[in-house]
Parts: sequence; C-alpha cells; structure tokens
Amino acid sequence: MQTQFAISTAGPGLYEFSRDVAAWVQGTGLLTLFIQHTSASLVIQENADPEVQTDLQNFFARLVPPSTDPSMAYLTHTYEGPDDMPAHIKAALLPTHLSIPVTDGKLALGTWQGIYLFEHRDRPHRRTVIAHLT
Repeated sequence: MQTQFAISTAGPGLYEFSRDVAAWVQGTGLLTLFIQHTSASLVIQENADPEVQTDLQNFFARLVPPSTDPSMAYLTHTYEGPDDMPAHIKAALLPTHLSIPVTDGKLALGTWQGIYLFEHRDRPHRRTVIAHLT
C-alpha cells in the first residue's frame, strides 16, 4: 500500500505531519516514509514543546551556515543561492527516510514523538513524501 503526502513549507523549520500519516495507516506492518528532495529531511522528534524544534533549527543553522558565511568559503555549488548547498549538507546529515512500526492501525510512536519534515531552504516549497506500508 502506497500514497504520497504533499507538505507545503514556508521556509526553514520543522513541519509536523503525524496526523496525516496516522489517518492513512491501517493494519499491522512497517511504514517507510521517503522524501523526494535533496534539500529537506525527515525526523522523528518531540512534539510537546515547540522549543525543541526551534533549538534544532538553530543548531543546524549554526552547524551549517549559509554559503555567504566566511567559514563556508570552500563551497563551489553556490549559484542557487546561499541556502542551497547548506541545505544539501543538512539533508546529507539527517535522515531522508524513516521506518515506523504500525500496530493495529496505529503508529507505534512514543508519547511525545511526532513525524516532521525538516525544511532547510529559505523560501517556501511544496515537498513530496512517499509512504509505503508493508
């Protein structure tokens, strides 16, 4: 069983789409989520305190600053904007796919866990996540 989730983003940040996925799953099996983009990631993170998402976003912004930052002067792929190559680096460091058990039609996530798309680009995008349940 397969479907696609289209997630609109408004720039950098974490966008939770757990409810959409939970509404789609059924039965018992293993759910695989895969993002079809090289400048965004998928993560399972705490969904109770929004400061967690803010801190994660700030950490990765410090870890991999825009290509205009002097520390990133070694980058050569810069023609798509100062956020592009740093977005690719962040996507290489973070998962682009997730595996989540499904039991009796419910995601086997922990109490405070949510499924997020982590947008790394500065401008809005429409991202596609493929879901495959076996």
